[in-house]
Amino acid sequence: MSAARPPFGPQVFTPADTAFEQRVRDSFARQRVMNTLGATLTSVSPGEVVIELPFREDLTQQHGYLHAAIVTAIVDSACGYAAYSLMPVDAAVLTVEYKVNFLAPAAGRRFIAYGRVMKPGRTLTVTTGEVVAETESGLKPVATMLATMMAVSGREVSG
Repeated sequence: MSAARPPFGPQVFTPADTAFEQRVRDSFARQRVMNTLGATLTSVSPGEVVIELPFREDLTQQHGYLHAAIVTAIVDSACGYAAYSLMPVDAAVLTVEYKVNFLAPAAGRRFIAYGRVMKPGRTLTVTTGEVVAETESGLKPVATMLATMMAVSGREVSG
């Protein structure tokens, strides 16, 4: 008997648009909230995106940790752009649902958000996301996300 691939292991996707990477990068450059936070898009591949954010004191909560809303914002964007990378050229995506589990306080010098497509669809795409903190002792898991993205087109919505 051969070993079956895990149902949610690494997957290989074929983007609907061959220029997906530039389309994702252009859209990210227009997203003002990521610019305001100082986040950068560091990696784009079909169905997977990485966003990084350096620690800033003005983004912390009362205990000095990166605020949960900021953690959520970067991982939501990573998941959204992972889904967007597989969309046809005339479609964009909007988040319709997510759940976040915080695993540890967001303490570190840099935060890395990974967004990955779990199950692409014509209308709904299910994604997963993780945020890790870069600390003195290495990478530390901070949060995990399960999100659903909805494809939108024909509504004058651009990526």
